[in-house]
Amino acid sequence: MRSSASASEPLRIADAALEPTGWNELDGWRSDDHASAFTTFQASCRPILRSKSPNDDRPVRAALQAVCARAVKSGPLTREAARQFFETNFLPIRIRKLGDTAGFLTGYYEPIVDGSRFPTREFTVPLYRRPPDLLAAGTTHPGGPFPNNGRAFRRNSKGELVPYYDRGEIEDGALDGRHLEICWLRSATEALFIQIQGSARVRLEDGTMLRLNYDAHNGYPYVPVGRALIDRNIIPREEMSMQRIREWMQANPDEAKNVRRQNRSVVFFRIVGLNEDGEALGAQGIPLSAGRSIAVDKALHVYGTPFFIEADLPLVGPRPSTPFRRTMIAQDTGSAIVGPARADLYFGAGEQAGQIAGRVRQAGRFALLLPRDLDPVAAGAHMPLPPPRPPVPATVRRPSPARIASHEGSEAKSDSKATPARLEHGHASHRSNR
Repeated sequence: MRSSASASEPLRIADAALEPTGWNELDGWRSDDHASAFTTFQASCRPILRSKSPNDDRPVRAALQAVCARAVKSGPLTREAARQFFETNFLPIRIRKLGDTAGFLTGYYEPIVDGSRFPTREFTVPLYRRPPDLLAAGTTHPGGPFPNNGRAFRRNSKGELVPYYDRGEIEDGALDGRHLEICWLRSATEALFIQIQGSARVRLEDGTMLRLNYDAHNGYPYVPVGRALIDRNIIPREEMSMQRIREWMQANPDEAKNVRRQNRSVVFFRIVGLNEDGEALGAQGIPLSAGRSIAVDKALHVYGTPFFIEADLPLVGPRPSTPFRRTMIAQDTGSAIVGPARADLYFGAGEQAGQIAGRVRQAGRFALLLPRDLDPVAAGAHMPLPPPRPPVPATVRRPSPARIASHEGSEAKSDSKATPARLEHGHASHRSNR
């Protein structure tokens, strides 16, 4: 039975080109470990089913709820049974940004670093909790869920709304004396990388593992520090990685301060645990799965949505030579993750995961696995036809046969592009190449 949401209109994702495809067209689909992917999907399903009245009224959210009920009821599945579940309940839809030929992938991880509850000679750089005067754009009171992008403000001494402090101002002491420090780290480079990742495990002096997660940001767009190093011809583009950035910053602390401040964005954190069990929590509120969880643009995609991703990645060295063909589940987001075919792959916690994540900056092909209740071809077939053209007045001069033939030919091309097998949404003014 189709959900009422699916009958109203076909799938629409802003600035996205959508193209239905077949399972056999997904390179590596049959060889993936579908049981592993299904376990991660089930984990996303549980909060979806627990939410009785979600604020998200998008058709994909309602359709996922029906699929999730079947997934949780199924219990653990074998690889073959899990593959059949995905193929029975979903349709693969190629997705890319209008104007792009492929999507774009990066990697992230959960850093594990040493730290202190108090400032010492060794630990001098703080990580901050969300300031109580931080206001997201469009809000009048602080607190509550914070959007992962958009501007942020504070009130000055006159009560006027002004932009919140940027990285340079915060590093220079704008938040000093307000008791916002959660813990202290060895270096500003460590703090920067933790802010980029959005979570961390901080090992305190007594051995306690402090678990931190993203809570808010200061309202400035994220600017990759690697871009500044490339633009200044400090690190060649082909050698760029988080490890190379870290090494350069450690060797050049004075110049690193200036490069850091090119990224005016600062992330604020909250404490989510005092142990080292399990993976980092994603924005969906559940532990992430290394190698199966992705961060997506939450303005465009619903948490719990599966994607099949095809790419060649630098997993064992600097060259992108390892085939990556996996079903990944949307469970997280990030301020730099913007667009319909943009994903951050979660690789786990610790130094090795960080080295892998830091090398990943590759193009990839995305297939969104759409619940069958939202079949875009079937929905497109039920879209109303445009109204008929008004009759041509008798006084209007008829065009020559040559012009009639030319006009009919151009209309035939236009009609052929409007078949329901390819659905493109957006405006030409928004198209851009990566």
